Amino acid sequence: MSTRTVSTEKDPVVEDIDDLLRVFAKGEKPESAWRIGTEHEKFVYWKADHRAPSYEEPGGIHALLIALTKFGWEPIYEGENIIALSGPDGNVSLEPAGQLELSGAPLDNLHETCAETGRHLKQVKEIGDRLGFGILGLGLWPDKTRAELPIMPKGRYDIMLRHMPRVGTLGLDMMLRTCTIQVNLDYASEADMAKKFRVGLALQPLATALFANSPFLEGKPNGFLSYRSHIWSDTDPARTGMLPFVFEDGFGYERYRDYALDVPMYFVFRDGKYIDAAGQSFRDFLEGRLPALPGERPLLSDWSDHLSTAFPEVRMKSFLEMRGADGGPWSRICALPALWVGLLYDQTALDAAWDEVKHWTLEERQVLRDSVPKLGLDAPIPGGRLRDLAPRILEIAGAGLTARARLNGAGDSENGFLDPLREVVASGKVPAEVLLERYHGVWAGDLSRVYDEMSF
Repeated sequence: MSTRTVSTEKDPVVEDIDDLLRVFAKGEKPESAWRIGTEHEKFVYWKADHRAPSYEEPGGIHALLIALTKFGWEPIYEGENIIALSGPDGNVSLEPAGQLELSGAPLDNLHETCAETGRHLKQVKEIGDRLGFGILGLGLWPDKTRAELPIMPKGRYDIMLRHMPRVGTLGLDMMLRTCTIQVNLDYASEADMAKKFRVGLALQPLATALFANSPFLEGKPNGFLSYRSHIWSDTDPARTGMLPFVFEDGFGYERYRDYALDVPMYFVFRDGKYIDAAGQSFRDFLEGRLPALPGERPLLSDWSDHLSTAFPEVRMKSFLEMRGADGGPWSRICALPALWVGLLYDQTALDAAWDEVKHWTLEERQVLRDSVPKLGLDAPIPGGRLRDLAPRILEIAGAGLTARARLNGAGDSENGFLDPLREVVASGKVPAEVLLERYHGVWAGDLSRVYDEMSF
């Protein structure tokens, strides 16, 4: 989740509902300036007993953040607590139960992205070896109950943890027990944004299947391949889902603004503190009638904060976020941006990908989204199953990466970063199915083996 940092830029009051469109229009960039921002989360655990470390305990999460400053990271504070780090490689931040996230810097190519990921993971592993913890690459804690997990000292999380049970049954699981990989991508214009949004949304279930990596809950199989994806189906219906309006004629900035205005608020940030506004309306805020701050009108930063509290499968801020993938091991962190860059950053690839999905009905898209957490590549699409489509989409993505012609020092294109996904398609088994085979086979039901095989 987003880490709020203090900006030195002027923070204007929102005078008019159309001012809200500025955040989206500000994201428009020429193709030469398009960048790749990759985020990934992972679980931190004590090697001795696989317990999740708390923030305060000796050698715990606070100590981890302090130790990482030796690599040049600068602390970000909330009150007296270090809750994140900033540096040339982006931000390191904490999810609600201490999941560690790297929100990478905006980079030109996937070679840089993978190098950034490698630097971060080597740093974390070095500190882990010293402090006695490991890091686990899965989409869901495989063996922890909610009660066994610590809570990080971040004000926005206090508000969300109180509000989640009011609107769904699995929101606390989303916050405390999941990890994801995401990629943030640019657009050239409103029309370019709309096409990328549509392709990203239609094909997000494919990413969910290819990265499905959360088949265990509280020590046993949970009946899903991506339980993390299933969790989003009962987190908060007002701020999640497939956004059918994205596929309607005329979709653009105004329609997404109107959607976001209807998403209930969580908080307002003032004077270094989060003010609880859970369930209140940003439309009322625009009129100076917000109960949490009567008489005040929002700043543009309040709108940016609010946009970060919507959780659809694809999200727009001043860029597009692809949000469908489970957390996973090192190689798949690089594969996720490779998939979406290949599809969305080359016009021929974008057109070809849209041709594959543009005739699907809203009902067919929703059936696919609802089916994929359990069925993975066997989820239904018009005329077949997702596994029938996957090779064609990877071929399109590969062609898009080749066409970009971003080469490393050895002359390699970005195409090779898709290889982990090609292996999934060739084997016919998503990562969760491989884990389940091990659990029922060589692990003989001993789920502790997952720490040996899925740690970084």
